Amino acid sequence: MPFDPARYAFSAETPSVEDYRRLRAVSGLSAKTPEAAERGLPGTCHGVVVRCEGRAVAMGRVIGDGGCFFQIVDMAVEPAHQGQGLGKRIFGDLMDWLRETAPPSAYVSLIADGEARHLYAKFGFEPVMPASIGMALWIGGRSGGAAPTQT
Repeated sequence: MPFDPARYAFSAETPSVEDYRRLRAVSGLSAKTPEAAERGLPGTCHGVVVRCEGRAVAMGRVIGDGGCFFQIVDMAVEPAHQGQGLGKRIFGDLMDWLRETAPPSAYVSLIADGEARHLYAKFGFEPVMPASIGMALWIGGRSGGAAPTQT
């Protein structure tokens, strides 16, 4: 289905805890506990939420220290709204904000899951291997202690 700009409203904001947790779950990202979301969302440097008929259907965020390091996280689009370019528009907005706000020496990173790496490459992101390798630690195990979410 082609993108219909009349259907979607894009806004620069941090998602609510409820929308954040739901969008992560339905888009296949790892679950986050309410406590984790409540503590983490205020750390958003810049966020984008997309609504369809008033309901949040997609999001993306930039987190970081505001000067040296930024990370793009939480790129999530409800399955029913995928394939319409929402993710590309969200990512473009996040990148515009970074280019306008971040100092020239800022390091911007992200974790590219699956085929998303192709979208990110269009914006200039490239693998850091072999010079560097991404590493992660899941506090509480891979599930992070979050209860499974039913969709």
